[in-house]
Amino acid sequence: MKQRSSCFRAALGVLFCAFLFSACASTKNVVYLKDAKDSEIGINDNLEPVIQRNDLLSMTVTSPNATATQLFNTTVTVSTNVVGYTSTQASGYLVDQDGYIDIPMLGRMKAAGLTKKELKEKITSSLVDNKLLMDPVVSVRYLNFKVTVLGEVARPMVINVPDEKINILEALGFAGDMTIYAKRDNVVLVREEGGKRITKRLNLNSDEVLRSPYYYLKTNDIIYVEPTKAKVNYSGNTKTWLPALLAGLSAAVVIIDYVTR
Repeated sequence: MKQRSSCFRAALGVLFCAFLFSACASTKNVVYLKDAKDSEIGINDNLEPVIQRNDLLSMTVTSPNATATQLFNTTVTVSTNVVGYTSTQASGYLVDQDGYIDIPMLGRMKAAGLTKKELKEKITSSLVDNKLLMDPVVSVRYLNFKVTVLGEVARPMVINVPDEKINILEALGFAGDMTIYAKRDNVVLVREEGGKRITKRLNLNSDEVLRSPYYYLKTNDIIYVEPTKAKVNYSGNTKTWLPALLAGLSAAVVIIDYVTR
């Protein structure tokens, strides 16, 4: 009886070790900014992105003449659903494939390639030059400022950014942080800007990312977190050897039980 109990304990020990081995992942390079020291880093406040095709813009105009101003503030309310979260937002001016928006009384106006400030100044000048409004105050905002986080994160998602300012660490936080199997030293950032698709790899183990021009994200940026080799090997090998190992252990337990009766 004692011999049988010892055999069972041995088998269970082997089984526990197998599970422990299969779940192990290297803890090397899983710490953010591990070489960071106390320091002060200047913040670049010139973060305003350039308007691109397919951007959805909100324009608000005020002036002493409320009746004349109302024409430029007509909006339609629509319902949107992003990653299970339902929100309501006002539709605005869509930048078409040629980079233009259509504004009442002003007609087609080039928007792509301009910053919000530049577009605001352009609209203001047009309203004054065409004697449509006196002393107009124009505000332009993005309605579709969003970034996408994919790969080895807890919750891959599309993030809407109402205040139009978000950095890469905040985006990863919204996505539930990177998993233990994520490559923190090789995070891929994909950005479309100026008719080009830019790919940049960032090392979040180093505090150099805090000084990077890619630390702050722009609308439509995509962050892809690659899996480590440990995750790839674990996913592939576990499917092949773990079932065989468990079957072998089960057979061994049966045989030992039979022999020691």
